[in-house]
Amino acid sequence: MENGEIARRGLVLLGCGKMGSAMLEGWLKRGLPAQSVWVMDPHPSDWLQAQGVNLNAELPADPAIVLVAVKPQMMAEALPVLQPLGNGTTLFLSVAAGVTIASYEATLGADTPIIRAMPNTPAAVGQGITAIVGNTPASETQLAQAEELLSAVGEVVRLETEAQMDAVTGVSGSGPAYVFHMIECLAAAGEAQGLAPELALQLAKATVAGAGALAMQAAQDPAQLRRNVTSPNGTTQAGLEVLMDEQAGLPPLVKATVAAAADRSRELANG
Repeated sequence: MENGEIARRGLVLLGCGKMGSAMLEGWLKRGLPAQSVWVMDPHPSDWLQAQGVNLNAELPADPAIVLVAVKPQMMAEALPVLQPLGNGTTLFLSVAAGVTIASYEATLGADTPIIRAMPNTPAAVGQGITAIVGNTPASETQLAQAEELLSAVGEVVRLETEAQMDAVTGVSGSGPAYVFHMIECLAAAGEAQGLAPELALQLAKATVAGAGALAMQAAQDPAQLRRNVTSPNGTTQAGLEVLMDEQAGLPPLVKATVAAAADRSRELANG
């Protein structure tokens, strides 16, 4: 990772569960020196203890970045420890779901550079997508630093306003669970048509993974890819006529699904 300031001033990782570990692994692979990383975690894994980072040690006085990766319910306990770093040049980068920029500013100070990020679980295999948005004190340089750090686990997009984070939660934050359930349903439907459970699941997983990879790599949009597979009056068309029904098919169901998740995200943010 070509970032001398982070290597020089240090990076603090508050919480190192699945998401924190995935990010740390990505940074170390990209060349961030382990001795430039301070990790605060009450229950460090064996993997974490073997990485050579500063573990539960005294923090640097002025780190470049504090990345907050603890669960939201642990925030009230964890964050006050870092209060002395607020209102300075240290960037606070949060991947905690549902915790608003305003709530960080209330604890750390209104002049604290804060960037809120929403990654998703495919980050664990380097296939995530993360949306970020910063407050006024967060500089363009700091936004670029955040993009660089988060790109270790997948794509990064910038939002125009924090209000868009609820929609992002509904689409990409919660979205992997929708796709996992699609795999379950596809496998169960295969079983209902006479396939053995293991074979049906193998076919369903490979089909969803393959279609996703094709959608990412193809120059054509998903609508055209769908048309490419659909012969007139063929088997795919027969299936799509059920799935694409505007009243009872996937369009209204997915719209309602994403709306429910986004609405819940707004409720949680409003306490």
